[in-house]
Amino acid sequence: MSPPFFSDISQNINTLLNKDFFHNIPTAVNVSTTTKSGLKFTVNEKQFAKDGPLQSSIEAKFRDKPTGLILTQGWTNHNKLNTRIELSSLAPGLKTDFMTSMIPNSVVAPVSATADSTTDTASTASVATTPSLIPTKDILKTALFNISFVQPIFAAKGTFDLLKKPNFVGNLTLAHEGFIAGTEFGYDINAGTVSRYAVALSYRAKDYNLGISINDAQLTTASFFQNVSRSLQVGSKATLNPKLGSNVNIEFATRYLPDSSSQIKAKITDVGKLTVSYKQDLKPGITLGVGASLDALKLDEPLHKFGWSLNFSS
Repeated sequence: MSPPFFSDISQNINTLLNKDFFHNIPTAVNVSTTTKSGLKFTVNEKQFAKDGPLQSSIEAKFRDKPTGLILTQGWTNHNKLNTRIELSSLAPGLKTDFMTSMIPNSVVAPVSATADSTTDTASTASVATTPSLIPTKDILKTALFNISFVQPIFAAKGTFDLLKKPNFVGNLTLAHEGFIAGTEFGYDINAGTVSRYAVALSYRAKDYNLGISINDAQLTTASFFQNVSRSLQVGSKATLNPKLGSNVNIEFATRYLPDSSSQIKAKITDVGKLTVSYKQDLKPGITLGVGASLDALKLDEPLHKFGWSLNFSS
């Protein structure tokens, strides 16, 4: 089996600690449908703060299997257009994609006009009430080009940010008999310098994973993940961030599957933050998730968070 990309070396523990807890978004609704021709439509509604505005988006995804072309076009209620073009048939293991985001109708800024001293009063009033408008710059917000190459013993990926600076981020992972080693670096093209770097090492057995990583800021993590049984998973991560002091932050999480249609998750940190969630398949294509985050050391204070998510798919 091919090794994962650098960002996915610790995917099992990161998914256990961070996914399907629901409390960070008070309200979330997702609806997705797929036509007979393979065209997929997705509508998202999220409310990131209680009584706050909704953030909405609609997305269409077209896949052409003979050519390996995938075209995704999204549009948000903030008039942001997100486009992604993927191509995976260039060569075995080689994949490219190009992503952009833009706001086509950016806010326009009025340009003040000063009337000439010889201009009569009527003309001056006319100029003052009809100011010139100039579109603001930076209509194109992001432009990223990604290229990846995967083989049985290694995986490599590169990302070119065409707008910011510009810069390049590359990573490489190697795998051998359960061991996975990887490195990632950022390169500032204009300055000709390495802007950041990180290394990671992981060991994957049939029922457990071990991992450790460190980056240029000396942020160090160590983790383990275990499939105790078909219905129970446990895992923990320790993080040392020198910028925040000498204390090690520890998280522990577990996931239990009572049956094939539901799951229960719980997570607790060394500072007493307890997070729990429950997800249930109500019927085929409809899933409900609820979650809560509590400060176990300050139960009498209003620091708790609650959220829910409803997903429809067909």
